[in-house]
Amino acid sequence: MSNYLLVDIGSTYTKLTAVDLNKCDIVGSSRHFTTVDTDVRRGYEKAFMLLAEKTNITEYEKIYACSSAAGGLKMAAIGLVEELTVEAAKRVCLGAGGKVSLVYSHYLTQKDAESIRDGAIDIILLAGGTDGGNQECVIHNAAMLGKIGIQIPVVYAGNRSCQDQIQTIFKEYKIRGWICDNVMPRLNVLNIESARQVIQTIFMNNITAAKGIKKIEEEIDGGVLPTPYAVLKAAELLSRGYLHEAGLGDIIVIDIGGATTDFYSICSGMPKQANVLVHGLEEPFAKRTVEGDLGMRYSAAGVLKNLSEEQIKLYREKGIDLRQEANYRNANIDFLPKNEREEYIDSVLARLCADIATSRHVGIFSTVYTPLGVMYYQTGKDLSDVKFIIGTGGVIIYDRRAYDILKTTLRTPQKPMELRPRNPDFLLDYDYLTSAMGLLSMYHPEVALKIMKKRIKKIERAYYES
Repeated sequence: MSNYLLVDIGSTYTKLTAVDLNKCDIVGSSRHFTTVDTDVRRGYEKAFMLLAEKTNITEYEKIYACSSAAGGLKMAAIGLVEELTVEAAKRVCLGAGGKVSLVYSHYLTQKDAESIRDGAIDIILLAGGTDGGNQECVIHNAAMLGKIGIQIPVVYAGNRSCQDQIQTIFKEYKIRGWICDNVMPRLNVLNIESARQVIQTIFMNNITAAKGIKKIEEEIDGGVLPTPYAVLKAAELLSRGYLHEAGLGDIIVIDIGGATTDFYSICSGMPKQANVLVHGLEEPFAKRTVEGDLGMRYSAAGVLKNLSEEQIKLYREKGIDLRQEANYRNANIDFLPKNEREEYIDSVLARLCADIATSRHVGIFSTVYTPLGVMYYQTGKDLSDVKFIIGTGGVIIYDRRAYDILKTTLRTPQKPMELRPRNPDFLLDYDYLTSAMGLLSMYHPEVALKIMKKRIKKIERAYYES
C-alpha cells in the first residue's frame, strides 16, 4: 500500500488529502465543516466518507494531521526589551505555528501575570537578556508566574547564565517548565530552533488533548502539528528544493482563512542597494507572521478596525455596507457566497486582508542623511525581488478574482517605503495542499516537492478578471 492520508483540521473546515506515493500525486481530496463546538471527530469522519466515495480508498498506510481548530496554538511572549528579546520571542512563537495572543516586556506585574493565567493561553515563552547579560528581569518574571499559580506550560529561552535559577523556580512553584537555548544569545542574533522544537513537542503532547483532537489521535501517526507550522515547512521546501529536485527560489505564501491571515516569506530579504544599512533584529530566512484580526469569518469584523470611516464610506457609496457585511460573516461562520454580489464582497474583504497583512510583514525604508550623502535604514525583509506569490485559503482558491486579491501585495506609489514585491508571478494552490504537503515533507520531502510543483500553477489573469 502506498496511499497516505493528510488531514488539516481547520477553524472552519476539516480538509483531507489522499496521496499515492508511487504516482507522486494526489488521488483525491474532500472537506467538511469542522465540528469544533461539539466533537471534531464528527467533521473528520464525514470528510473521510466523502473522500472514500471519490477514491474508493478506506485504508491508508499512514495518516498525518495538523490543526488550527479552536484558535490554534495561542501563546504569550515575554521578554526584556520590546524591540529585541520580545520581538525574538514573538518570532519563535510564530515560527512554531503559534498565534501570539499576549506580549509583555520588562518586569511583569501581578496583574500582567494574572492576565496570562486567565487568558486562555496554551504556552508561555519566557525570554530576556543576551547570554551573560541581564538576569534580574527573567528571574523576577519566572517567580511572578509561579506566585500566581500558573498551570500553563512555560518554555524558558532567555539568558543561559540563569538557567539554574529558573529551573529552581520551576521546581519550587511546581511549574511545568522547559529549558532551551536562548532565542537571542547575542545582540540582534536569532536562535529559534531549540525553542521551536520544544513548543512543537508540548503542542503534540498536551494541547491537542485539551482541544478534543485526542479523540481521533489513535488513528493518526506521529501526533498532531499546528497547521501554520506545516505550511511553513511546505513553503520552505518549495523554495529551497530537495536534493536533485530544484525549488522555486524566493517565494511568498499568503493564506487567508476564516480566523487569520498568515503571511510567509522564504528568502534572505537582505538589502539590494549599497547605500542601505540593515537596522534591528536579524530576520529568519523562513518567516511567518499571523494577523489574528484579519479573516473572512471569525475575524471579518476585525478587518474594518483597520479602515477609516472615509474608506468605509467609499464602499457605501458603491452600494456595499461593509460593516454590515463583515458583521454578518462574523456571526455566520459557515456562510458561503450564493451569488455574484456576495462573492464580490468576499473578494473585497480578502483584498483588504492581503493588503494589510503585507504591510505588517514586509520591511520598510527610512531615510538617513549623512556627510557622505543620503543613506537608508532597512528594518525587516526586502521582498522586492521575490519571484512568486502563492495564494492559498478558501477565498483565494475559490474566488474568480484570485489574481486581483494577490495583486494587492505589490508595491504601489501610495506606500513607497514598504519593501513589497515588484514583479512576481502569481501562483494558486488549487488543491489546498500546502498544509498537507508540509506534513508529507517531514517523511517524504521529494514526493511532497514534486506534487507541489505539479499542482501549484500560475494564475491566468484573463480567466480570473471580473
